[in-house]
Amino acid sequence: MSKVELLHSISGSSLGRGLRRGAFAGACTALVMAGCLSSSEVWADEAASSGGTAGASVDTPAAPPPSATADADQPWLHQTVSVIDSSLTRFGPYRTGNVYVEYEYYGRTGPFDLFGYVDALKAFDVGSQNSSGLWDNGAPIFSEQEPRIALDTLMGKKFQFGPFEHIYFANDWIWQQGASRSDSENVLFTGLGTDINTYTPLSLTANFYINRTWQNYGAANEYSWDGYRFSMNYFYPLGHFLGGDLAFGGFFNYSFGSKLKEETGGDTRSDDEFEDTNALIYSYKHLRLEAVARYFHNGGQWNGTVLNFGSGDFQNHSTGWGYYLEAGFQWGR
Repeated sequence: MSKVELLHSISGSSLGRGLRRGAFAGACTALVMAGCLSSSEVWADEAASSGGTAGASVDTPAAPPPSATADADQPWLHQTVSVIDSSLTRFGPYRTGNVYVEYEYYGRTGPFDLFGYVDALKAFDVGSQNSSGLWDNGAPIFSEQEPRIALDTLMGKKFQFGPFEHIYFANDWIWQQGASRSDSENVLFTGLGTDINTYTPLSLTANFYINRTWQNYGAANEYSWDGYRFSMNYFYPLGHFLGGDLAFGGFFNYSFGSKLKEETGGDTRSDDEFEDTNALIYSYKHLRLEAVARYFHNGGQWNGTVLNFGSGDFQNHSTGWGYYLEAGFQWGR
């Protein structure tokens, strides 16, 4: 696998890609840890090319270079199970946090670029006052699936225009099924995406979506087409430290063009939101550690006003920083 191909293979990786939402939800999501394995793959290539030549005589041929078949024998799917502690997340009217368990996967095979995760919310019954999950009649599961299909690859072509490589049919499906309408979400972002070749170790991907909302915690824009989203994922390897790999990665989502404020009335909701997630990632064999800072502006399309749900006024803090700490076990490519 070339350096460019390797960078492209990590562009849809963890972080939420794993951090995407009220769970790392996202993350994130992260998007991202396969890149931390790049140096180990390079070492393997070097070992394969040099091991057959050490002390070789005329009668001893050098070992052949790694073949495509050998690469194809490697697992293409990277998987992680993590425990994540979130704090000050701003996806709803309250700032919340909880400790939850996340299963995440990502990988590429043929034209398919896959990423997704499933969170068991508040799995250890640990969380802030206004959080809910597995053990207290809240939504037990939150999930996000982000499949992309390279249309040019599917047709046997290769698209490249300047730094833009591949055209993807891109999707981001977010699902949470709670016990009530106010605890359920079913939203699809669908559109087109591309990889961006920076000709540096920096890896970038971008997607542009339209939004189809079915359930949205009882909001006024349910069962409608409502707005657009532009997202970008980025990853940069920082180096090899203490036997493992250190990297910086993240993503941002900018949602706009919604009519939620007008449909709700008043000024409690907004028509746009922005989230920027940044992670420092350390990977050592099967161990994965992440420290994440996420900036919210109008998180969850809340407008930062004074709210009252029947128990008195309180201030909505929809703009500010949230934080995540993650420790996980990873396997696969």
